[in-house]
Amino acid sequence: MSIGPGEGKVVCVTGASGYIATWLIKYLLQRGYTVKGSVRNPSDPKKTHHLTSLDGAKERLELFKADLLEEGSFDSVVEGCEGVFHLASPCIAHVKDPEKELIEPAVKGTLNVLSSCAKSKSVRRVVLTSTIGANVFSGKPRTPDVVVDETWFSDPNICKELKNWYVLSKTLAEDAAWKFVKEKGIDMVTINPAMCIGPLLQPTLNASNAAVLNLINGAQTFPNYTYGWIHVKDVVKAHIRAYEIPSASGRHVLAESVEHFSGIVGVLCELYPDLQLPEKCADDQPFKPTFQVSKEKASSLGIEFIPLKTALKETVESLKEKKFVSF
Repeated sequence: MSIGPGEGKVVCVTGASGYIATWLIKYLLQRGYTVKGSVRNPSDPKKTHHLTSLDGAKERLELFKADLLEEGSFDSVVEGCEGVFHLASPCIAHVKDPEKELIEPAVKGTLNVLSSCAKSKSVRRVVLTSTIGANVFSGKPRTPDVVVDETWFSDPNICKELKNWYVLSKTLAEDAAWKFVKEKGIDMVTINPAMCIGPLLQPTLNASNAAVLNLINGAQTFPNYTYGWIHVKDVVKAHIRAYEIPSASGRHVLAESVEHFSGIVGVLCELYPDLQLPEKCADDQPFKPTFQVSKEKASSLGIEFIPLKTALKETVESLKEKKFVSF
């Protein structure tokens, strides 16, 4: 057996049981890394079985209990790690109290993790999972000839006006992170992925795949939104390469393509011609225009994107396999 690039190296993944994090751990274990993962409750097999059953997990995955809001709770998790992948952040569509449910855990949690990294002698680089949402709401117009890139920063006031609390939480968290690492001299890179779809390894449904499930599960209308889309495997590869390539720096926006939901329905129609799919939009406003996303930083990490059609097919097949839908 050949020695993987991660052989003998220890890294940490926060929010280990989540959608992207589970795929990340799978790939890190494949590359020979030893992984310390943080979860809210390591003793709940319902939340951890999909992790402990990954290849190599028995030998090289250790789960720790940690709470985003508890200062110092990540100290023991990051201790001895060369790399820290910070993915833990709540992703909830409908919230009653955005401050308590989303913003506080995102911002405080990020600063708590980074504080633990600042105390550690071993941490070499932090890879922070942000979102393209922290780029696109900048107030600049988005039209088919406009290219969104890493220099775009979302305006928290615009996020508030739109009541887009998840994006606000991630925008504030990324902003706080950059200020903190600058002050403490921590080497950090961020990954800012678009709508992340593809097969599920975890038993629960995540928010981005739920958007696809909704379309194939009897929805009468499709939303009037235009999003960037990307396969989860590409997101995970970008995380690992952003960690492993010494010259990687700054932010990395990731989107294979940008499609309005009408376009997503169109691709699903091609893939599943017999499926009842929504034919009309949820409102009668003009469709939100598409835009472009720069692929420059993604290609600096050597990412060759999996096509949207493949990502959608693998998402649907996985949703069927996991019994979220049957046809």
